[in-house]
Amino acid sequence: MPGSNRTRHNRSTRRTVVPMAPKNEQARDFLTSRRAKITPDMAGLPVNGTYRRVPGLRREEVALLAGVSVDYYTRLEKGNLSGVSEDVLDAVSKALQLSNDERIYLLDLARLANAAGRPTRTVPRRRPVPQLRENVQRLVDAMATAAVIAHDQRLDIYGANALGRALFSPVFHSPTRSTDTTRPNLARFVFLDPAAATFYPDIDAAAASCVATLRAQAGHDPYDINLTGLIGELSTRSADFRARWAKHDVIAHRAGTKTIRHPDVGDLHLGFEQLDVASETGLTLSVYVADPTTPSGERLQLLANLAISENAAPQH
Repeated sequence: MPGSNRTRHNRSTRRTVVPMAPKNEQARDFLTSRRAKITPDMAGLPVNGTYRRVPGLRREEVALLAGVSVDYYTRLEKGNLSGVSEDVLDAVSKALQLSNDERIYLLDLARLANAAGRPTRTVPRRRPVPQLRENVQRLVDAMATAAVIAHDQRLDIYGANALGRALFSPVFHSPTRSTDTTRPNLARFVFLDPAAATFYPDIDAAAASCVATLRAQAGHDPYDINLTGLIGELSTRSADFRARWAKHDVIAHRAGTKTIRHPDVGDLHLGFEQLDVASETGLTLSVYVADPTTPSGERLQLLANLAISENAAPQH
């Protein structure tokens, strides 16, 4: 389920409290949560049968593995990433066995910490709205045997081809859209629409993917008002979202398989790939395909035929 020109804001906007402003509680909670996931055995450290009060590594063990002093690592885990070098962050990433996505997230947090003293970097702002240019829409439409949706890293959907709109029809018609002009949002659908639990048979995986995507974007751009507004809305309205957000999981789901239970054609086991559009900053194409010789391929073709018939039907 990934810049930006800054717009001017009035003084009241400048006083807005940004939930993810770098003091750096994000860094503190993220490093603490990752340390709790790594056992001494996973890190190749001897335990010697001693009682341990923490579920994962101790701070001094992470410091040892990263080649830094305990005091220095403690400073990092307390959220003070200002001035830390990329080499040290890489060493900490290796000690905590961070994935590449988690390492990038940590680097983003350090970048924000180093920019904290620059007022122009910490002003809440609305990012420019991505545009799905006509040529890109033609490209999306040309992929007729695949279902394609175009979305940003807040998971707002900006466009689709006919099959993509048909495949994600429950999202496009979800009551989580306040008006017909409100963009469909995959995270709102997953956490606020009961229909999502039917549409996604593995709703746990869908929810985890949404949260991990939003968490990565929050580390990259915590001053985006629309993003912080979405996170605040979901945190207020969904206990499940709040619990998942607190885990600080960061994963970029760029490819894989997904099962969708479509109301018109049944279960579809689809492969998906995410493709960034270089000419459309912030927009990603999610492409869903199926082997045409499989039942899922046949059902996807049936859905394509239904979409064609619906589009061809006279409008009254």
